[in-house]
Amino acid sequence: MSKVAKVIADESLEKKLWKAADTLRKNIDAGEYKHVAMGLIFLRYISDAFEKHYEKLKAGKGEFKGADPEDRDEYKAENVFFVPQTARWPYLVANATKPQIGVMIDAALDAIEEENHSLKGVLPKVFGRPNIDPASLGGLINLFTNADMEVTKERNGDVLGMVFEYFLGEFALAEGKKGGQFYTPRYVVELMVNMLEPYKGRVFDPCCGSGGMFVQSEKFVKEHQGRVNDISIYGQESNQTTWRLCKMNLAIRHISSDQVRWNNEGSFLNDAHKDLKADYILANPPFNVSDWSGELLRSDGRWQYGTPPPGNANFAWLQHFIYHLAPSGQAGIVLAKGALTSKSGGEDQIRKALIEDGNLIDCIVNLPAKLFLNTQIPAALWFLSRNRKNGKFRNRSGEILFIDARNLGKLINRRNRVLTRDDIKTIADTYHNWRNPNGSYEDIKGFCCSAPLARVKELDYVLTPGRYVGLPDEEDDFDFKERFATLKAEFEAQLKEETKLNKAIAENLAKVLV
Repeated sequence: MSKVAKVIADESLEKKLWKAADTLRKNIDAGEYKHVAMGLIFLRYISDAFEKHYEKLKAGKGEFKGADPEDRDEYKAENVFFVPQTARWPYLVANATKPQIGVMIDAALDAIEEENHSLKGVLPKVFGRPNIDPASLGGLINLFTNADMEVTKERNGDVLGMVFEYFLGEFALAEGKKGGQFYTPRYVVELMVNMLEPYKGRVFDPCCGSGGMFVQSEKFVKEHQGRVNDISIYGQESNQTTWRLCKMNLAIRHISSDQVRWNNEGSFLNDAHKDLKADYILANPPFNVSDWSGELLRSDGRWQYGTPPPGNANFAWLQHFIYHLAPSGQAGIVLAKGALTSKSGGEDQIRKALIEDGNLIDCIVNLPAKLFLNTQIPAALWFLSRNRKNGKFRNRSGEILFIDARNLGKLINRRNRVLTRDDIKTIADTYHNWRNPNGSYEDIKGFCCSAPLARVKELDYVLTPGRYVGLPDEEDDFDFKERFATLKAEFEAQLKEETKLNKAIAENLAKVLV
């Protein structure tokens, strides 16, 4: 029996496929193999969706009577990508054993991009490279022509979407720190979406990675019998490779990515949606970024609550999100826990202004350790609301909800922890019971506390949940690696400023002495 055939029968389809695909990887590193596997999953999806509509047009019944199955407009009208004959999955399967199969797949992807301009520059043409073994590539094609997929062909988009999402997570795990840059763990995204409940409106993520926030938002609406078309998504990503993964991820889900933009300057220097006011913002910006061009943006109009320090982007991200919130908009953001307590560079004053002047902070959730693949820095969720006084929820303007979830989750290995469905429900239900007019919220010692602003002021505007719920929080107040990185960045920024001042003084002295 082959390695591919030795998958465990009672595992889910996506787990089976991952195990089998991983045996075909051989000596290719995960970062490169990611594009091969994800590209083929996408190709399988786009071809199956095309073939399904092709058969309807060919049958020529009802509204499709007299339709030409090779007419590109027939597919465009149904939001289906047109696939040329040499790019269709059956054609590639028939040629899977040929030595030039990699070159044929690259040509197929080129042809698809030519026919579908929304995919221009998105698909990975990496299959013809010398280090990609044609035999392994053929094996991967046969793997994705799996009988289980055929059985579920009516739900093909959903099935392949789940496979795509699962592979994203596994590749992120395999790549470690580097891979985490394009992937926020599904359970973290699911928690944020379940807390905010984005049923209707504009959803924005200005550091969108592979698009997980958008996928979960659409999934949430579907599961709650909402209307998916009531949501429109807007995104921005500075890493082009990650942006491509995002576009493919959304296409597999039939989610429009027209407003998901890429530029290598990033959201601070080149805001792709300057005039957007979003109903929901869901984001996981990179933690504690020191090279965010803060020196170039000292007088930027987004810094309504204070100028963020040039050595750390955390409070720049927060204010960027707030700038893009609609009058009744809400946001869920992942940030390093240090932002809850930091006092360097005036961050404590910005935090105070967000609480006192802005009345923006609704809830803080302390997350368990080891949830993220790309960092061991502890993290917390910030939930912000533009209108905490009224609207569809009760007036919460005089209080902040603190949830300490450090003791939730389960370890899946020595380095990684996950949140279970019960964990997600427990946290989300606590938030909903607290903010809803008819909710049945009660403080639970060691887990949650609704603290009045007077108490927050008494604690000098430090937002560590442990201080409010009654758990020891020494471990949250000081993280050596995080603090060292922050101090190093601030020291370097001060040196730059000192060099500028010395130069200016020297120039002025030279003018006086002339």
